[in-house]
Amino acid sequence: MTLGSTLYSFFEDYLKCQKGLRPASVRSYRDALRLFLQFVSNDRRRALTRLSLSDLTFDRTVRFLKGLEENRSNHGRTRNHRLAVLRTFFDYVATREPEMLSEASRVVVIPTKRVAPPETHFLGQDELHTIFAGLPKTGRFSLRDHALLLFLYNTGARVQEVADLRVENLRLEAHPHVHLHGKGDKWRICPIWPDTVNILTRLLREGTGTSSPDAPVFASHRGAALTRFGIYKIVRRHTHHFVTQQPRPWRISPHVFRHTTAVHLLETGVDPNVIRGWLGHVSLDTTNRYAEITLRTKEAALQRCEPPISSEGFPRKPVWRDDQNLLKWLNSL
Repeated sequence: MTLGSTLYSFFEDYLKCQKGLRPASVRSYRDALRLFLQFVSNDRRRALTRLSLSDLTFDRTVRFLKGLEENRSNHGRTRNHRLAVLRTFFDYVATREPEMLSEASRVVVIPTKRVAPPETHFLGQDELHTIFAGLPKTGRFSLRDHALLLFLYNTGARVQEVADLRVENLRLEAHPHVHLHGKGDKWRICPIWPDTVNILTRLLREGTGTSSPDAPVFASHRGAALTRFGIYKIVRRHTHHFVTQQPRPWRISPHVFRHTTAVHLLETGVDPNVIRGWLGHVSLDTTNRYAEITLRTKEAALQRCEPPISSEGFPRKPVWRDDQNLLKWLNSL
């Protein structure tokens, strides 16, 4: 197989059909492999159309990863993400072309760099109340924006899941819930609060004015579904005033609402497995990390584990030093 046919089958068959990746994930694979192929082309001094699978070597892969940090100033997390893409690609190539097994086996064991996890921001109850209280009450899109932010907090949905939301995914009658289409082509169900049901019902009746099953729930002024970038802009526009008043300003993105949902569920005592299903996490380890960032949960755990000792603290002198018989026996040894 040629390099071109291998790349085509990797994207169209393996990533889209077999793994069921979403378009955003496929684009991240595309960007990583495009950078890698451009590096190989420059290093080999050949046009992209003249490259072959034999040009994809372990040594070039290592130098490509090193160049990401030295020449492109990429963060270690970005470097690790590119490496994960290359591991998947080389593993796929090895299954199609056994001659590449030697190079692929060396690439897939390249270690990832240890980097500190990114800082996780979330909003407290009072901060969340301040943001919702400051939302505009009038205006063409006031109802839509209020419903959007409340839906983000209620479900903890990813921004792409909200952009893909359609009317047919909502169940606003008895036992209201929503079907969310998440990563890996997986669906999950999230419950909806009565307040969210009321504002979504108003939005579908007054805002979009349509009940077509395939109509977007959150639409732009043209009636098309909001994109993920449009949702980012709406969230930042309504939280900019709040952020600028903080001692250390930071941006509030839709994902901050997702973090906030996880932390608040954890603080109210919801089981981590329930939170994992609520947010659509593949691994429970992803959910458990929220326990590391909420001080309120740690303080509650500390109060439940108070040591059964007096306020005077531990005794300074061991008890055996007051036992005269024991001391006399020890001296006689």
